[in-house]
Amino acid sequence: MPRDIPVGNGNILVAFDGNYRLREFHFPHVGEENHIGERPFRFGVWVNGNFSWIPDGWRITKNYLEKTLITNVELTHDTWKLRIIANDLVDFHENIYLKKLTVQNFSGEKKEVRLFLAQNFSILGNDIGDTAAFRPEENVLLHYKANRYFLINTFANKKPGIDFFATGNKDSKYDTGTWKDAEDGVLSRNPIAQGSVDSVAAIHLFVEKNASDTGYYWICAGTNWSEVEHLNSVVRKTGPEAIIKRTADYWKLWVEKEKLNYDLLPEATAHLYRKSLLICRTQINNCGSIIAANDSDAIHFNRDTYSYMWPRDAALVAYALDLAGYSEITRNFFNFCAGIMEKNGYFLHKYNPSGSPASSWHPWQKDDKVQLPIQEDETALVIWALWHHYRKFHDIEFIKPLYKPFIKNAADFMMNYRDADTALPLPSYDLWEERRGVLTFTAAAVFGGLTAAAHFAESFGETELAEEYRRGARQMREAMDTYLYLEREKRFCRMINFKEDGSSEIDRTLDASLYGIFAFGAYDPHDEKVKNTMRQVYETLWCRTHVGGLARYENDAYYRASENTAGNPWFITTLWLAQYYIATACQKDDLKKALGIMQWVEKHALSSGVLAEQIHPDTNIPLSVSPLTWSHATYIAVVHEYLSKLLEIEKCSACGRPKYQMNRE
Repeated sequence: MPRDIPVGNGNILVAFDGNYRLREFHFPHVGEENHIGERPFRFGVWVNGNFSWIPDGWRITKNYLEKTLITNVELTHDTWKLRIIANDLVDFHENIYLKKLTVQNFSGEKKEVRLFLAQNFSILGNDIGDTAAFRPEENVLLHYKANRYFLINTFANKKPGIDFFATGNKDSKYDTGTWKDAEDGVLSRNPIAQGSVDSVAAIHLFVEKNASDTGYYWICAGTNWSEVEHLNSVVRKTGPEAIIKRTADYWKLWVEKEKLNYDLLPEATAHLYRKSLLICRTQINNCGSIIAANDSDAIHFNRDTYSYMWPRDAALVAYALDLAGYSEITRNFFNFCAGIMEKNGYFLHKYNPSGSPASSWHPWQKDDKVQLPIQEDETALVIWALWHHYRKFHDIEFIKPLYKPFIKNAADFMMNYRDADTALPLPSYDLWEERRGVLTFTAAAVFGGLTAAAHFAESFGETELAEEYRRGARQMREAMDTYLYLEREKRFCRMINFKEDGSSEIDRTLDASLYGIFAFGAYDPHDEKVKNTMRQVYETLWCRTHVGGLARYENDAYYRASENTAGNPWFITTLWLAQYYIATACQKDDLKKALGIMQWVEKHALSSGVLAEQIHPDTNIPLSVSPLTWSHATYIAVVHEYLSKLLEIEKCSACGRPKYQMNRE
């Protein structure tokens, strides 16, 4: 089930499933240490002797408060004539998750309403040796193990503290879980449990007819008791409403930091653009790592998650955020990358959020031969994105310490990791992580990386080195013409492999990643080779269903939902097509196709604005992980590229200046 309405602050990430059940609680790094196992936190309601767990019997709508990372969830029970408005947030500064619950009684009689919040922690990713305890000196519940502490508290009826609670064991032969204790509306007040444990806290409200009442619930996350005790005191002294207001104010300020002229965009486009910025931020660590996705349901597919940093995906996210003006975030990212790069100038497959090498299926040896288990495009695109960053912000003091150990090191690796006969990159794994060879996308990315390195070298006065890097890029493009372009099909191939006997094996599969031939500067988007390639990509990979969208490549089996299409539509691949239409636009009408794709994305997002990795070609149901940071970032990039091209095209006939200006006041 896709994750929806994520909230966070760069240290904590909280996310819910489609039924508004809390499924992700990451701390102290986004993507590293999800403290919820396979079973969710539960939220139950007891009304005048009747009980149900959300979502049973409830209509649910999920969204955010405008321009914030505060959820706006509406839970309606028509039979009970009850509505609950839930607002979830993570404080922008402190490691506090806070929930506001406003209970609206739209019946003609007074109701006793008991709200049950069940914690199902699996601290450090497992539920062995956990403790759940009631701490009477603070009137709170505490879950802890090792150096991870989670303090739970409530505020209702004008006072803080938990009056109704239970702790107990779960998932054993004899104990289903303490959450069952809530179903009769009364909790046992068992004060402590050890092992595989859970707990429940309750808020009791008496709501007059046609009236409402409010309760608050929060979790403080820390590394010891003193830390979470202090955070609890912050909420008590500041007040839950003040925490909500300051967090709302912060995110409104953050998302409007760089004011675009939204009058040039349809309202729905501007709306999703802001949401995409905010959702991207939830997936980014304060230490600099940009995480692909945090959806633990992916574990069921391959016993692993997307909670890692892939340098390629992250570089393209950074590119989008730089376009949007969020240089503080991207500087953290580039510094993070400089710290994890291998000494020989390349990146490994992927990394944990804190920077250590992550799990991988790329071998160091194949057929008894040593090989580098890398995707070379990941190295190239970080340098490419860094040049775009510098060109926009000119932050020379930031770039200076990165130039020699990071930029030059990566560029020298790209120059050396080439075939002496063809000048193409040596084999590496593709961006989809499924095949090894010499990829057109990789070659195009390396062209972009070497060109960026040449710009840096020239900027630092090393003109001879700059020319060496440019020569390497030129040779790369000439080799792409010679070996990767298919004269008969009039387009580029996906991949080539050279055999020891001098022959070659060409993979002619049409792949959406062929957009890379223009995206990183290897070819002009108006080049006939590009035009023919992109036309065939569209004709072959566009899903001819009412859903539409572009598949990754022909016969894509990953989460495949229908045999009647090339594969499932992905948001990033569909948006790549929009980037092509923007790049080739010469007049305003030429931008209509790109705008149509942006509107397609808006139509196929979840109601909250969340974008998955891919969707079902017949039903539009999200498939694989959700949200995918790359999906949102590509949408952000497309919006900026669209606006830039519009400014370029629409000029005053008298003075030649753009008719519109970006509003940055």
